[in-house]
Amino acid sequence: MTARSKIAALGGAVAVGGFVVLAANYVPPNERAQVGEGVELLSGSLVGAGSSAQQAAMQGWTAGFTAVQPRVDVSYDPIGSGGGREQFLAGGTDFAGSDAALDEEELAEAEERCGPSGVFELPNYISPIAVVYNLPGVDGLNLSPATLAGIFDQRITRWDDPAVAADNPGTGLPDLPVAPVNRADESGTTENFTEYLAEAADGAWPHEPDGSWPVPGGEAAQGNSGVVAAVRGGEGTIGYADLSQAGDLGIADIGVGGEFVAPSPEAAAAVVENSPRLEGRGEHDVVIELNRDTTGSGEYPIVLVSYHIGCMEYDDPAVAERLQAFMGYVVSPEGQQAAAEVAGSAPISDGLRAQALAAIDAVRAT
Repeated sequence: MTARSKIAALGGAVAVGGFVVLAANYVPPNERAQVGEGVELLSGSLVGAGSSAQQAAMQGWTAGFTAVQPRVDVSYDPIGSGGGREQFLAGGTDFAGSDAALDEEELAEAEERCGPSGVFELPNYISPIAVVYNLPGVDGLNLSPATLAGIFDQRITRWDDPAVAADNPGTGLPDLPVAPVNRADESGTTENFTEYLAEAADGAWPHEPDGSWPVPGGEAAQGNSGVVAAVRGGEGTIGYADLSQAGDLGIADIGVGGEFVAPSPEAAAAVVENSPRLEGRGEHDVVIELNRDTTGSGEYPIVLVSYHIGCMEYDDPAVAERLQAFMGYVVSPEGQQAAAEVAGSAPISDGLRAQALAAIDAVRAT
């Protein structure tokens, strides 16, 4: 029985944009009583690794999926996007979570790992990257793209610098040194952040976008949680991290056009919705070319679109089936809501869900 017919037999379809799409072994809430009767209960393990920004969302997804498929053990190691891609390409995991899409060299490696059918890359997690700070007495902070670039390039070294003051008229800025904190590990969050600075700061950021931090001399910390801990641990600090992990730190509003915009799921989703799909990729390689220098009102451009990466073909049919089931839950409205509740992420659009479900349904065993 095919993936679609398994769900069709149960009536477990998801309506998207006027079409009916089906995810393998995903059981909607009103059908859960029939698990074990109309839907095959799977068993075994599914192993993933990668993005630390996805960590909170992954906890929500695995908890929700366990209620659907209680005999499948999904494990996820939040080692960072670079490490996750590396492990997946080496065959050490079944899938990867990554805050950056595979580059050309990695796509060639993926063909060696996955075969000529290649990979899927699905943008299943959308979240703002917050600029977090620890400044005593400063409850709100505005930063234009050029000022933000100057701070992280270590050219703006004090908080009462005229450039910071110009973004914050009437705010009493402390006479403190600026202490920027960046990621120590190769990171999709870093790649997204430096891509934003390169595109939006109008030449004020002299470095190429990269997953490895390009400016020497600042404080470095491992993972999103490490950056947050370092910023929390010292006055005058500033860093960047997934909004879900910002906690009680100050969060800067970022200059967009003629306004300053706070990070939010809605503002992040607005940028993604107005960004095109990258051309020249495979049929199920859904990579978003983000509009980083947008001037649209209410759009927050320091956004992280995090992907799930997997093979279109697996040697083991059981692995393929477990992966279809889990990814089907992740992109379902219920799965996206589970991530939003624990991580503050923005649910994917109906259009992205339709593309994701088409890719998931096409996964097969060799």
